[in-house]
Amino acid sequence: MPIVATAGHVDHGKSTLVAALTGRDPDRWAEEKERGLTIDLGFAWRELDGLDVGFVDVPGHERFIKNMLAGVGAVDVALFVVAADEGWMPQSEEHLAVLDLLDTTCGVIALTRIDLVDADAADLAELEVMEQVEGTALADWPIVRISPATGEGMARLEGALVTQLRAAGAPIDSGRPRLWIDRSFHIAGAGLVVTGTLSGGSLGAGDELMLWPDAKPVRVRGLQHHDASVTALGPGTRAALNLAGIDGAERGMLLTEPDAVSTTTSFLATLRQVRSLDDDLTSRGAFHLHAGTGAWPVQLRILETGTATIRSREPVPLRFGDHFIIRETGRRAVVAGGRVLDPHPPRSGAALRDAARQLREVLDEDPNRVADTLLAIRGTASLDELRRDSGGGSPSTSFVSGTSAMAAGTAAALLDDVVAATTKFHSDNRLRPGIAKAELASTLGVDAEAILLVVAGTENLIDDGRTIRRADFEPGLSPEEATAWQDAEQRLQASLTVPRATQLGLDTELLHALVRDGRLVRIADDLVYLPEQIETITASLRNLPAEFTVAEFRDELGVTRRQAVPLLEWFDTQGVTRRQGDVRILRENRDA
Repeated sequence: MPIVATAGHVDHGKSTLVAALTGRDPDRWAEEKERGLTIDLGFAWRELDGLDVGFVDVPGHERFIKNMLAGVGAVDVALFVVAADEGWMPQSEEHLAVLDLLDTTCGVIALTRIDLVDADAADLAELEVMEQVEGTALADWPIVRISPATGEGMARLEGALVTQLRAAGAPIDSGRPRLWIDRSFHIAGAGLVVTGTLSGGSLGAGDELMLWPDAKPVRVRGLQHHDASVTALGPGTRAALNLAGIDGAERGMLLTEPDAVSTTTSFLATLRQVRSLDDDLTSRGAFHLHAGTGAWPVQLRILETGTATIRSREPVPLRFGDHFIIRETGRRAVVAGGRVLDPHPPRSGAALRDAARQLREVLDEDPNRVADTLLAIRGTASLDELRRDSGGGSPSTSFVSGTSAMAAGTAAALLDDVVAATTKFHSDNRLRPGIAKAELASTLGVDAEAILLVVAGTENLIDDGRTIRRADFEPGLSPEEATAWQDAEQRLQASLTVPRATQLGLDTELLHALVRDGRLVRIADDLVYLPEQIETITASLRNLPAEFTVAEFRDELGVTRRQAVPLLEWFDTQGVTRRQGDVRILRENRDA
């Protein structure tokens, strides 16, 4: 269902026009009816040429501009109302600025109350409107002269609305529903009900959602559309949701799927000031940010023309591309608007300007491209973070490990350093299979996660679990080391009464390498055997009594106590034998 929102100066007949179009009075509060002045948002609906159209009636008085802004953030078409008998007024200009800053491209201008003026005055009023909207998003909107009191022009207005609604096209369904709450109330027996305009995706009964900015999980117990219960609703629809799991909610809160957005207190944005400002907007002043249906006090930091960082005192749920309005409380007027570029931007001024330049180029692009751009700016980021901030995008980089990703440019620079450090390690430690990840990360001054991301994106490096090695590296013995090993092997083969490890003529690095390769079995710090010797010794255990002493073991093998004691202790750790007092028991000889 497309949404039409009214706009225009106070008392120019917006509510009267909505009532004439729909047959429903959008003013909900007794105070509004008594004063003849719309204070809060009003809602009505009707069918136009087969389209189920919802109307959001917003207040025109400057005191209620906050409520007006809450009603125009998710509209398809605007109905801008100017009274022919009064002409262009202050709130006409402010509402024009809002629609222009929100890039509201489809709409109709209703020149109303023409029954109160003659033809010449109506011509002059229309010319004035054309002059005022020139150079704005409203410049090409049709102007229709109407009188709700007499019915004049109402058919033409409906036709113009239908044309603009069809031009706006179907609401975008990205599969990521969002609903900014504009009303909340309790119903006896049902509990909390919130209303808003659904965008981005569909919702159904039973769906699990998150309520921001507090990230509270809620469940959709039931849905209504135009006072009728439904099981599901699509994007672009006025919705009333009965929520379970929470006691209260307020206007300005946001409902999304879990983990579909994150909050920020400082974001990078485009910024365009309204034409009515005589001087350039500065960072000085007290400002309010209006996004969705919410409003928050903020501080501006103008980086350069068209770019700013905006800092909020409270967390705000925003993502790339979101529109917003800035209102200065001192002037009591809208002064600027823009779009979110980076909800979690870099800190330095140069990096901020570079980020703004890159992100401006992908405004309204596919979320995947936005995710690529955000990753290029951040260097490394979690996939969840990129998905939230980009509106559902995933980066195309191949440098992904677990839940994190690294930009190709960042990875390329780090990859050169990783390959160089790994190559040097292989050169200095030819017998080791690879460099420990912790050592590599420490050497390069990066965290271990960065190493994993780089290695995951290339075929030139191999992750062996604890170590990293080059794919083309083959550990091996030098001719000198091979000779030393041959001599040691011959000395070991001569007898089970083997020399001390330190007497075999093997340096420490070579000894460790031979143990890693399985060519030696380390029994104790200074005692090693060949694997085939261990097999011989193991077989000899079966020649001993069911319970045997160290001396019996020593005599059976013909070794000294220096070898016998550590050998038996090693067999204990391997589960071959079990010590019981002064004797050993061969485990395979015991009853299971």
